[in-house]
Amino acid sequence: MNFANKISTFRILCVPFFIASLIYYNPQREYLRLVALSIFILAVVSDAVDGYIARKAKQKSEAGLILDPLGDKLLLVSAFILIYLKFPGGVRFPMWVILVVITRDVLILLGAVVIFMVKKDINIVPTLWGKLTTIFQMLTITVVLLYWKYAFIFWWLAIFFTLVSGVDYIMRGFKMLYANNNSSNRN
Repeated sequence: MNFANKISTFRILCVPFFIASLIYYNPQREYLRLVALSIFILAVVSDAVDGYIARKAKQKSEAGLILDPLGDKLLLVSAFILIYLKFPGGVRFPMWVILVVITRDVLILLGAVVIFMVKKDINIVPTLWGKLTTIFQMLTITVVLLYWKYAFIFWWLAIFFTLVSGVDYIMRGFKMLYANNNSSNRN
């Protein structure tokens, strides 16, 4: 296992501690919100570091193609759900924000499964839209955990990029799925 994959694995292992911090959080245990925020920021930094190392040290691997997005999705989906459930007052995003985030991820996952089942191979390449989505989703969670009153700016940007990247990945998926069918129909 290369170093970049070890960092991705570390990020995945941080998720249960992040979840526990939010589950046991209440106003009397305010420090747990700060613990959750610290774990989240550590995970976000590790995401940037493992990507940088994988590119610069040429440590890209098939395991990394799974571990890195898996770590992101586990962290972000759990964060969106638990923050919605555990932060009834103050800064809180609406339920539809969570639905947009989760629906996009489910559609992408199901699309990847279908493509793999049909084509017996899949080459998932992160796009700029996908990276911007992850960045703004991470910023949204960070500013909500900080109780920033203008957090809604970040979740609107996160939703915009989530929708754009979702449409982009779906269009790319259809192109992959029907690429050979279109060329064989012309013959």
